[in-house]
Amino acid sequence: MSMFGVFLQRLASAVPIMLIVSLMTFSLMHFIPGDPAAAIAGLSATPEQIKMLRHDLGLDEPFVVQLVTWYLGLFRGDLGRSILMGQPVVEVMLFRLPVSMALAAYALVITLLLGLISGIFAALRQNSWVDQAAMMFAMIGISMPNFWLGLLMILFFSVSLGWLPTGGYIPFGEDLVGWLKTSTMPALSLALLQVGLLARITRSTMLEVLRQDFIRTAKAKGLKWRTVVIKHALANALIPITTVIGIIVSLLISGSVVTETLFSIPGVGQLLTQAVLNRDYPLVQGGLLMVTAILVLVNVLVDVSYALLDPRVRHG
Repeated sequence: MSMFGVFLQRLASAVPIMLIVSLMTFSLMHFIPGDPAAAIAGLSATPEQIKMLRHDLGLDEPFVVQLVTWYLGLFRGDLGRSILMGQPVVEVMLFRLPVSMALAAYALVITLLLGLISGIFAALRQNSWVDQAAMMFAMIGISMPNFWLGLLMILFFSVSLGWLPTGGYIPFGEDLVGWLKTSTMPALSLALLQVGLLARITRSTMLEVLRQDFIRTAKAKGLKWRTVVIKHALANALIPITTVIGIIVSLLISGSVVTETLFSIPGVGQLLTQAVLNRDYPLVQGGLLMVTAILVLVNVLVDVSYALLDPRVRHG
């Protein structure tokens, strides 16, 4: 099967997941207490005004009618209009999405650099002080909540040292230095939690591969140790490591809700938090569906990468 065929097959298998997630999201939002029409109208609104607003928004329709209407909109590529912002959900999400994607990409680069390097060195120096220090750092990273780590960073780097701003965001395209200043702490608070996971998986996988017969054969042939580690050991350890990287990308995207709120970053996470608090049904439903689609696409790409790394997967 060709690479494109593998991609289409994995993508088709993700369609039922999207349908189930969309149904769950729509149902849960309508069971949450609170009336978005009353929230929009304000405390001074009369019951008649609230009733009229509910009718204008279509909230007085039966649940099934609202669900069918929403699905018909989905098939047309219409996720509805945000109740509070008065704009199409797609436009609102696409405006905020680059901020979250840039932050997640920055955090992923940090995670890959620190996680892979520390995991490889820990495996090559098994039971040494390097191994113990790397694993202790990994355990601390896994155990510490990102909001707590973010608060500690704000206290240390912003309040005490004054090196970085406490919050806010400067777009990447406007000022690279400003973007780095406003994104470094949020990216670190996201990344350090995942570095430990990647380091531990990399270490255990590398140790398993380094004990294989083909590694001893490569060393017996007189190959340089660097070549043995990179071209033979690491190359054969990439499939389980790639699986973990796919999980980490999903965690970085989902973890942005807390991080963006803490550091006042105008991304998707902060947007969805505000939408939930204000009972903005269309924005929450459409936003979660778009985020789910991104996570599903990440998993599809991970599956396709298996076929690139191991031909047995492609031809199996």
